[in-house]
Amino acid sequence: MDIQPVNPGHVLVVPKTHAAQLSELDETIGGHLFRVAMRVTASLRRSGLKCEAVNLILADGEVAGQEIFHVHLHVVPRFKDDGFGFKFCSSYGLKPERKELDAIAEKIRDAMH
Repeated sequence: MDIQPVNPGHVLVVPKTHAAQLSELDETIGGHLFRVAMRVTASLRRSGLKCEAVNLILADGEVAGQEIFHVHLHVVPRFKDDGFGFKFCSSYGLKPERKELDAIAEKIRDAMH
């Protein structure tokens, strides 16, 4: 359980294996992390706790809001008017040209090899 929960039922899924960043985590363990989160999500929905929706939050790096440098996944039950949310930057609604998206995708694809 998160000791500073966003809402009641806020759960942390924490792998036993240390990795500061998601990219450092073994893929099998990363897959297991999300399988456990799926089970927790289903349990939250059946628990009787106030849970109309769920956010999965994994902050990967300090700029992303990571404060504890050990990979962990927040499973946050959500409900209407709970006061929690994400703030998007002013450029969020701007849609880049397809050519720009393709160039970015190519850089990411090349870095995977």
